[in-house]
Amino acid sequence: MNQGKLVFSQLMAFLPLSTFRRCVARHRGDHKVQDFTCMDQFLTMAFAQLTYRESLRDIEVNLRAQAKRLYHMGLRCKTVSPNTLANANATRPWQIYADFAQHLIAMARPLYAQEPLAIDLDATVYAFDATTIDLCLSVYPWAPFRTHKAAIKLHTLLDLRGSIPTFIHTTDGKTHEVNTLDLLDLEPGAYYLLDRGYLDFQRLFAIHQANAFFVTRAKSNTKFKRRYSHPVDRVNSNIVCDQTGVLTVFYSSKDYPATLRRVVAKDENGKRITFLTNNFALKPELIADLYRQRWQVELFFKWIKQHLRIKTFFGTTENAVKTQIWTAVCTYVLIAIAKKRLHLNSSLHEILQILSLTMFETTPYKSTTYATGP
Repeated sequence: MNQGKLVFSQLMAFLPLSTFRRCVARHRGDHKVQDFTCMDQFLTMAFAQLTYRESLRDIEVNLRAQAKRLYHMGLRCKTVSPNTLANANATRPWQIYADFAQHLIAMARPLYAQEPLAIDLDATVYAFDATTIDLCLSVYPWAPFRTHKAAIKLHTLLDLRGSIPTFIHTTDGKTHEVNTLDLLDLEPGAYYLLDRGYLDFQRLFAIHQANAFFVTRAKSNTKFKRRYSHPVDRVNSNIVCDQTGVLTVFYSSKDYPATLRRVVAKDENGKRITFLTNNFALKPELIADLYRQRWQVELFFKWIKQHLRIKTFFGTTENAVKTQIWTAVCTYVLIAIAKKRLHLNSSLHEILQILSLTMFETTPYKSTTYATGP
């Protein structure tokens, strides 16, 4: 007797299958493939991410124990061997899953367009940062970082409405983070929150010329000449000063010839933090609060590393690593889409924890995740 769809199948029902097939056909992912298709590969990788599998052998053991349910999960293969999955990850183009992730992101962003920000600002706010994932140099020689260490960097532009990644780029560990700013399609009127590691005035001026806004931290050696000081409430706020001025160092002033705004604020420990921005309309308190929202991208990296098991790779080639990264991103965005379409109150973290224990149950997906909501 049919007891209903598995929770895993209910979640995968949100996948746009026609779009996935177009991505596979574009890169000829199923060319001369008979048994283990790209869809089987994606479902297997999504299962591994959602259930915290640690290795290829771990994936095989768990799926072999549920061999009678593989068809109901959407898998059309009888078994999933480590060699088959490893070969698929190593040879099938990772661009399939990169393209598919972009389609899922395009689906997710409108769902979160009305999501309130933690601050009162009617504009699109992005946080841009990078994280380094350490690797073994002898196993991953294609990702040089230091003399005896390999690494890859994951550069991410995060839309703070719903914490949806809109731009993801992977490089080797030697690539400096600031270089990836050149790859962004800047959106006029949007705000870009940048760490001081991205303090490159030529690139910041490019953001300014694109009619977008940036908020970043100044370095201790940044030379700034004050032209105007604006009144601030030092008693009832944490703002020390709000100034308009220009850069004085020759090369910096050449790279950024326009005026800048400098806001100095105190944190909860009394430490002074200096912010630089090209926005002169927002209140200084809002500039400081806006920069604090940048930490949402750090939470995204924590999610990717800890919960979606990017730290343990199911292959050693560059193609296998990028395939796993992009399938993890697809899984993350898919959960975000399901959360919004089912109107779930649970956080993404709570949903993922519950899914890891209920993949083979036939309870309605909404019932398994709604209970933890407020």
